[in-house]
Amino acid sequence: MAVKIRLARRGRKKAAMFDIVVADSRSPRDGRFIEKIGTYNPQTNPATINFDGEKAFDWIMKGAQPTDTVRAMLSYRGVLYRKHLQLGVIKGAISQDTADQRFTDWKEQKDAKIEGKRTSLGTAKDDARKQRLAAETKVNEARAEAQRAKQAAALAAAAPAAEAETTEAEAPAETTEEAGA
Repeated sequence: MAVKIRLARRGRKKAAMFDIVVADSRSPRDGRFIEKIGTYNPQTNPATINFDGEKAFDWIMKGAQPTDTVRAMLSYRGVLYRKHLQLGVIKGAISQDTADQRFTDWKEQKDAKIEGKRTSLGTAKDDARKQRLAAETKVNEARAEAQRAKQAAALAAAAPAAEAETTEAEAPAETTEEAGA
């Protein structure tokens, strides 16, 4: 029986999530499986990969073959590197302590790199939000200035008409005073 570590799809249309399962290679994609070892969500940035590394390592050491996508995930999380180191221990090339130390060093570097990506994505998102806010504020100020200019023009047009009315009202009063004198 050939055993594969592969993805089983779940989730709704255009919002897929996947289970990482160990299954017989003859069973259908979403069909029967031997063991579920984790989940994969490609909808997030970076993609969320949650699986039990110990179970995956055990299945890999027993000879289970991962699919290309799952192989990339296992490599990303260090399971294949751990297998590489363990094969070196089995052959006698390195000791178990050395292998464990190399793996923990690699894991720390990888975690720092992943955290760096998350923070850079977060800061890029904040910067984009600030830029959008600044652009919106600039547009709002331009609109307010245009509105003020329009109101000033309306007041300027209304002011000469009001002056003309006041001068017309004063002119007949002057003529009556002259006639009475």
